[in-house]
Amino acid sequence: MATANNTVHGRIEQARAELTPAQMATGLALVVALGFALLFVQEPMVHDSMHNFRHAAGVTCH
Repeated sequence: MATANNTVHGRIEQARAELTPAQMATGLALVVALGFALLFVQEPMVHDSMHNFRHAAGVTCH
């Protein structure tokens, strides 16, 4: 694996070459579903558990 093409543009081009349209659609659907849940689910226990999951996944949210 070459590290010379380690840029965002390079990663996007690699994903376009290696992923099928079905895989891209599945990934996009997952991102949309998680984004919807993170934005609109405000029940305190669910919200807190998703907040903790984001931190465990390394996502900085505040």
